[in-house]
Amino acid sequence: MTSKEIRNLFLEFFEEKGHAIVPSSSLISDDPSVLFTTAGMQQFKPYYLGEKSPYGENAVSVQKCFRTSDIDLVGDESHLTFFEMLGNFSFGGYFKEKAIEYAHEFITKELKLKIGYVSVFGGDHPTDKGQLIPPDEESEKIWKKIDSDVEIKKAGREDNFWGPTGDEGPCGPTTEIYINDVEIWNIVFNEYYKDKEGKFTKLKTPGVDTGMGLERLAMIFQNKPTIFETDLFSSSINIIPDGIPNQIRRLVADHMRGTAFLLSDGVRPSNKEAGYVLRRIMRRTIMHANQIGIELPAILSVIVNEYKKIYPELNDHLVQEEFKREQEGFEKTLKIGYREFKKMENVDAASAFKLYETYGLPFEVLKDFGGKRTEYLKREDFDREFKKHQEISRAGLDKKFGGHGLKEGGEITGVSDEEKQKITKLHTATHLLHQALSDLFGNQIKQMGSDINPERLRFDFPFERKLTAEEIVKLETIVNQKIKENLPVKFEEKSKEEAMAEGAKAFFKAKYPDKVNVYYIGDYSREICNGPHVKNISEIGRFKIIKEESVGAGVRRIKAVVEKTSNELS
Repeated sequence: MTSKEIRNLFLEFFEEKGHAIVPSSSLISDDPSVLFTTAGMQQFKPYYLGEKSPYGENAVSVQKCFRTSDIDLVGDESHLTFFEMLGNFSFGGYFKEKAIEYAHEFITKELKLKIGYVSVFGGDHPTDKGQLIPPDEESEKIWKKIDSDVEIKKAGREDNFWGPTGDEGPCGPTTEIYINDVEIWNIVFNEYYKDKEGKFTKLKTPGVDTGMGLERLAMIFQNKPTIFETDLFSSSINIIPDGIPNQIRRLVADHMRGTAFLLSDGVRPSNKEAGYVLRRIMRRTIMHANQIGIELPAILSVIVNEYKKIYPELNDHLVQEEFKREQEGFEKTLKIGYREFKKMENVDAASAFKLYETYGLPFEVLKDFGGKRTEYLKREDFDREFKKHQEISRAGLDKKFGGHGLKEGGEITGVSDEEKQKITKLHTATHLLHQALSDLFGNQIKQMGSDINPERLRFDFPFERKLTAEEIVKLETIVNQKIKENLPVKFEEKSKEEAMAEGAKAFFKAKYPDKVNVYYIGDYSREICNGPHVKNISEIGRFKIIKEESVGAGVRRIKAVVEKTSNELS
């Protein structure tokens, strides 16, 4: 059975069991607390927190995921950055018995595989600190009822209890399915809520969240010794010349696959956040390719052509153009930087960061090619240097209000009353612009930067092309129509999780406290914010875009002003 057939079989199986098939979400998560989508449940998180699901109580998906936790291990037989996760989900529709029944039926009846053993949560040890969670005896009984021959192992919190993400949220025990000592399916039972103090309480409506790696399942089902010998990798690895070490072949195949998907989902190489991770994997691969003579564009084309039937957002032309731009930029400084690198006897965290800052040599390149010179260079030390640099430069990068101070509660300092009033109007108009862009181009629009002074607002967002004159007029029309509707502006203090669950917009990847202010403009816009706002949207006046321009690959900037008074609008 091919990987495509496995995908289809999984989706069809759960569709027959009353699950709505939901397309994969973007690798760029709507949750600002994470860089990437790392699991299938992320796009469904609001429905575990009480928001009504548009898909009904049960859903199934094949989710594209990207994780960096194992990036230093990529090149061995099993670790990846990009992978696909098969998952079935229930938000109050069913719980442990059905979830285990479905998993057992799919593995043993549909795939006709023999389960090696399963694991369940064995409970906390009496000597553990904090509130003790009892063993999941219910799951153990269900497994014995369904398959009396299956071996059941028990494990503690570290292995068989998931969550929460962050300091608080839904969490619960897990049961895991193993074949040939390989864990292939993790089934999470979200039945608890853990608060910031560490207290667990039972959820009113428990949920099911499962994840099964397609690559690992294909390896077992196709009887291959490693994931890189499955049909998911055979095309890309086979065009890498023979004689190149397996570790390099695997690294190139993984990183190029991740590059194609990240670029197609709107990430662009940069020195920040998701763009920084993309730049690292691109440059690491470029460095290896230069050393041993691999044609990376050909590999990218094979990957895109193979996957675009399943993920139509993959765009070979876009991927090739963006990769070429990064490759050419990196190679301009690579020779000089590598020459300086080879002169060093030992490379510590400070000198490693200097090599990155000056010549663009990422940590992975230094470790891959450093030998004894980087033997004692640790990622955590390099990351500390990187963070130190970010903190120094953050004051210049994050000026959201044109250099004016902002006190707690949104009070602007350092300006006259008249300028304060203008900034307040422009800031509130920014909320309308953000929502109007989403109305026009979809929810992939994220606020990537904002700067406001008494004269104009500036708003940066991810977009691949110049806006047309018609689109600019449409944006102005949407915003001005909302202003005419005299919508009220109000705010509510909520937990960060609650705000995200209800779909509040947020600054691109900003780090928010546990409690946030959510500003509502009627029923039209909701956004996490601590800035100044008018009380009624009619106070803004007429909104006008004065400039639309590029500020880098895949990022556009709008500058706008507000003119006249609300009385003159009608």
